[in-house]
Amino acid sequence: MSVRVGILGATGAVGQRLIQLLDPHPQFEIAALTASESSAGRSYSDAAKWRVNTPIPADVADITVSATDPDEVDNDVDLIFSSLPSSVGEQVEPEFVEDGYVVSSNSSNSRLAEDVPLVIPEVNHDHLDLIEVQRDERGWDGALIKNPNCSTITMVPTLAQLDQFGLERAYVSTLQAVSGAGYDGVTSMEIIDNVLPHIGGEEEKMETESRKLLGEFDGAELSWHDVDVTASCNRVATLDGHLENVFASLREDAAPEDVEAAFRDAPTIDLHSAPDELIKVFEDPSRPQPRLDRNVAGGQGVATGPVQETSDGVQYDCLAHNTIRGAAGASVLNGELLVEEGYL
Repeated sequence: MSVRVGILGATGAVGQRLIQLLDPHPQFEIAALTASESSAGRSYSDAAKWRVNTPIPADVADITVSATDPDEVDNDVDLIFSSLPSSVGEQVEPEFVEDGYVVSSNSSNSRLAEDVPLVIPEVNHDHLDLIEVQRDERGWDGALIKNPNCSTITMVPTLAQLDQFGLERAYVSTLQAVSGAGYDGVTSMEIIDNVLPHIGGEEEKMETESRKLLGEFDGAELSWHDVDVTASCNRVATLDGHLENVFASLREDAAPEDVEAAFRDAPTIDLHSAPDELIKVFEDPSRPQPRLDRNVAGGQGVATGPVQETSDGVQYDCLAHNTIRGAAGASVLNGELLVEEGYL
């Protein structure tokens, strides 16, 4: 079965990464691309300043870009991937859903809405059934599903495995790659020979999205996890790959080797883009490193270093590719889950 897909915000950094991941996908066929009014009506190769490290796929280059309006998109599209700025997504995504489209979105708007699934397939795929609540409450024929922030998605798979030891609190300090801000997000004069110790809104996203992702869904209502998350987010001069230092407080005593075993036993899911091993544990204390390890499992995995014992829990570092597992790849995984669960 071939699923025809569209990409909203196709000329941006995440949109380009979506094209790179979707063009060779055995299940999805790119059928529509949208962008701003200034790009509408032009071929994709003319409209996009292509910056991904592989060529524009030949069958995508000649697609005519549409305006980001449901009336302008081919209604034969089965699934929409959204990489819109949140200020645009907040207005436009509901219009597509009201028109009957199913939207797998990377945009930050509505992630915390009570009836919008915020999903990492290996962690909380059951939250997808919030779609039924969403459709009942909003009268939508389509559906809206979100993947979390790129820094949140790096840490939460590890926190989910710590929950068996009584996860109470997590402190995290991030070292986030410049690609997380988009191509024009951080100037060279800001970041070269420098670290930016503040990323607007990022800390709040980590502190709230984590609790929603780790929550329990009873079929009607989602109860957030009571873990207390405190984040400090920093931009550093790496291109891709968010590295995070995590300190977790646990109710139970947990030996480092037990925690590492729990990481290695993290559940996987039978989806095309899902890694065979969700969390790779390095024994070398100098790993993981962004340049060496961001592409673990094709960029869809999470890497950790050795676990250290602390006075009330454990400390470890974790890393993921922020534009693959942390953005475009996460949306693709959610799209695959939507197909698998029959929501198209």
